[in-house]
Amino acid sequence: MKVVLTIAGSDSSGGAGIQADLKTFEAFGVFGTSVITVLTAQNTTGVTEIQSVPIDFVRAQIKAVFEDFEVAAIKIGMLYSAEIIEVVKNFISGCDIPVVLDPVFMSKAGSPLLQEDTVDKMKELFTCATVITPNLFEAKELFGFSTQDECAITKIEQLNTPVLVKNQVIEKKGKKRSVDKLYTGNDKKIFETTHVNTTNLHGTGCSLSSAITANLALGKSLEQSIEVAKRFITQALIHAPKIGHGPGPINHKKGGEDVN
Repeated sequence: MKVVLTIAGSDSSGGAGIQADLKTFEAFGVFGTSVITVLTAQNTTGVTEIQSVPIDFVRAQIKAVFEDFEVAAIKIGMLYSAEIIEVVKNFISGCDIPVVLDPVFMSKAGSPLLQEDTVDKMKELFTCATVITPNLFEAKELFGFSTQDECAITKIEQLNTPVLVKNQVIEKKGKKRSVDKLYTGNDKKIFETTHVNTTNLHGTGCSLSSAITANLALGKSLEQSIEVAKRFITQALIHAPKIGHGPGPINHKKGGEDVN
């Protein structure tokens, strides 16, 4: 069994963060290990409190996992502070395995998940990543990205690291489609699935990135991993359990059943 690692924040409501990552890993038949960077008091309506894990303990968790397991891929989610980013960078900079960087800025309910002065620090992780997976908001903050701004797109294309810009919705032949765009140098590949009209979107970004991570660990190419991950999210959205008073969680188990 392949072992994967998620380095991310804990979501007390279970729909995003570490909890969503582990559910996704389980759905794809890989063994998930975890390093918790931040504790959040959170539910589907928002984040009420954030408690950063002591830096030495973040370091100790990473060391414990790597001393015992042969990790096949790493997913990085909520890092929150410059100090945590530095610790993670020091560990992954020498790793010769796939690293999926999900630059988490904000929850689906609109709560900030990254300190304002750490955006530039986050960029130091770019060279360590196999792929960066921002949504439209995060892509704008990191790259000035806009679907209409060719200069911003050029900035992404000049990176040595592929960037998957998530969560674009387009109209095609009278139907809405969910579109993610992968920029690799001057190459652009579009991944499309049916757009699911739902408010149950809690943890979709975390789960997509961890699904990509799981499939990279299983030996699939980046493009194959993205294709499978998008199908997984589509099915997980279709079968979302409709719980909570805000953007509800998705159905990781059902999503995994439909793509495996």
